[in-house]
Amino acid sequence: MRNIFKNMKISETALTMLFIAAAAVVLLSNKALAATNIDSTNHWAWNDNIGWTDFYSTGNVNVQGAGLTGYASSSVGYVALDCNTSPNGNICSSSSFQVTNDGNGNLAGWAWNDNIGWISFCGNASGGSTWTGSTWVCPSSPTYEVTVDGYGNFQGWAWNDNVGWFSFNCDNTNTCGTVSYFVKSIWSPTASGWLESSTFDTGSTQTTYNSIMWQGTQPTGTSVKFQLATATSSGAVWGAACASNACNSSACDGAFIGPDGTSNSYYTPTGPGIPAPITACYANGKEFYRYKVYLTKNANATGTPSITGVVVNWSP
Repeated sequence: MRNIFKNMKISETALTMLFIAAAAVVLLSNKALAATNIDSTNHWAWNDNIGWTDFYSTGNVNVQGAGLTGYASSSVGYVALDCNTSPNGNICSSSSFQVTNDGNGNLAGWAWNDNIGWISFCGNASGGSTWTGSTWVCPSSPTYEVTVDGYGNFQGWAWNDNVGWFSFNCDNTNTCGTVSYFVKSIWSPTASGWLESSTFDTGSTQTTYNSIMWQGTQPTGTSVKFQLATATSSGAVWGAACASNACNSSACDGAFIGPDGTSNSYYTPTGPGIPAPITACYANGKEFYRYKVYLTKNANATGTPSITGVVVNWSP
């Protein structure tokens, strides 16, 4: 038995990986999580009058698909992001507020501080967010808004009538060269993407393909799946449509297919280090192969899947 091992690091920063923010909104319960999902290094917002606001030190700020929970700390006291998880517990019966998330990282609504009052996360000269009965939404043509990008980095500005602007990223102030700061979460918008390997030569026209396996990490709320393309020639049209999915048919040369011999199915190992059997009859006897890996994450994923290696197991 022989293993072919290909080292590959796949992440949201890989140039060959395309992540597309999905439009779906995932509604989640408004309850505090066990620990913060804010980055332990990058967790600061800046205000010219009160200085830093720290989103990590309290250990309870969480970015979720429906909104922010917990409370941050500042020189003027705690900044509550959700009435259900305020420093005083659930105070929604007396004051209902939250910083909401539309699932794509666009924040709206209000945070509260006992000394400076309301902090608006999006708005314009006419006002801030309005309540629809189920969530907060920005006014038309907002001139400021806090967002979370595809890497979990906060961007933009929030506003308070007493102390002014809160900057969530030094890019907003063009000061990163002097002092680098931003707020970062391991949450980022729903995303999916794929990456296609180079061509591999098994060196045998009698190759039997046994299994495919990957190595890396798979956080909760993410998935990793594969399709395999095999061919009798390295010059095959990789990615071509499968003219016939009959076993051992050259009509499928170069087509990326799953276990049922079609492009609508995928090999889905149950986790890193666990091989998924390859349907032999669609692949065997072909010397060359490529694989395509697909990554997805939902709006409440605890991180991004990372692939450090892919193993295609075959025997001559």
